[in-house]
Amino acid sequence: AVHRKRCEQPELLEQREDPELPVEQQYAPSHEVQVEEGGLLSALLPECSNFWVNSLHGQGAKVVSPRLRVEARSPDGLVEAVSVINHPFALGVQWHPEWNSSEYALSRILFEGFITACQHHIAEKQRL
Repeated sequence: AVHRKRCEQPELLEQREDPELPVEQQYAPSHEVQVEEGGLLSALLPECSNFWVNSLHGQGAKVVSPRLRVEARSPDGLVEAVSVINHPFALGVQWHPEWNSSEYALSRILFEGFITACQHHIAEKQRL
């Protein structure tokens, strides 16, 4: 289930971009997320239980599939990251790690984790 118009939900943080601001400010970190313990994200970031992300979305998950694991939430409880249960690396995030990824260690860690998972997958296929 989805919150289709988060801006109409007073209990949820406003996370849409302000088109009046320069792009650098629109995509700047805007709110904190809390990492859920025991998941893929906490394994990638073992020393980090919370961090700041940029956020430019008008929708958000109310309920996730039982095949997904919640990896992180914003302070208002909205799901910010999920992974596919029993998959080596299927991670979805509700922010934009590609923006200024060279400046944000978190983004580099996510991309490095993805690249490593791809390399392991290729190596496994070559063994077969």
